[in-house]
Amino acid sequence: MSGAPGRPAARPLPPPPQSRGPPPPARPRFEPIDREKTCPLLLRVFTKVGGHHTMEDFAVRGKEPKDEVQIYTWKDATLRELTDLVKEVSPAARRRDAKLSFAFVYPDKRGRFVVREVGQTLSYANGKRMLDDGKALADLNFMIGDYLDVAIL
Repeated sequence: MSGAPGRPAARPLPPPPQSRGPPPPARPRFEPIDREKTCPLLLRVFTKVGGHHTMEDFAVRGKEPKDEVQIYTWKDATLRELTDLVKEVSPAARRRDAKLSFAFVYPDKRGRFVVREVGQTLSYANGKRMLDDGKALADLNFMIGDYLDVAIL
């Protein structure tokens, strides 16, 4: 048990590392949604040509901007899907050179609304510049109850 005189007993060595194999496949950040079985959420979308609405535009509940569209969708909806829906109701969004900038609007810890940009798409996607078309609401940390503000540039 004891080693040489004056030396403490040696501790046993840990077992050799085991081969763990390949790393597990990357999981999506959220579980896929079965749109046939899952109830959609109501997304309040506010559009504005030229830029985003300001925090003050949302300061008073019930007095949100008038240019609202209500969309039933799921958290796995992509910005491309939402672009196509906005194009159905906004002629400005159908322009060939239109760029759509998306922002979430939600209350901060003090109850004041925050407008946080989350992505951009082109009105008509081309293969070279996809921007954020494939990002889903869940990927962007969307919370049910957030508003979506869309600036049409």
